[in-house]
Amino acid sequence: MNREEIDRIAGEIVDASIAVHRALGPGLLESAYEVCLAYELRERGFGVDQQIELPVNYRGMTLDASYRLDLLVAGEVIIELKSVDELAPIHTAQLLSYLRLSDKRLGLLINFNVDLLKNGVKRIANKL
Repeated sequence: MNREEIDRIAGEIVDASIAVHRALGPGLLESAYEVCLAYELRERGFGVDQQIELPVNYRGMTLDASYRLDLLVAGEVIIELKSVDELAPIHTAQLLSYLRLSDKRLGLLINFNVDLLKNGVKRIANKL
């Protein structure tokens, strides 16, 4: 998939996230936002996978390290959802690791525990 298409999908994800945030507001558990965002994206025609197991390849072995992607949209964009007071560097590192482990190019870190959702969205690119 080309960069323009991935960017279009990312824009739709942000728009869908804003719709969910407007309906629910801040303060809920991540799991509630995950279910609602997945529903919203599917209603918009996207393929959405939830809680995808992400193995770690180490020295030729594939190991189950219990990592899970919150959402994978159109097989291309990883969404890591949070509902925290403030995003921390570890959240960015987590998503960067998921991008590297899955060989995906783009991830969105979305914190729903904000007054205005645009202040809770962080776009992270993987340099493949």
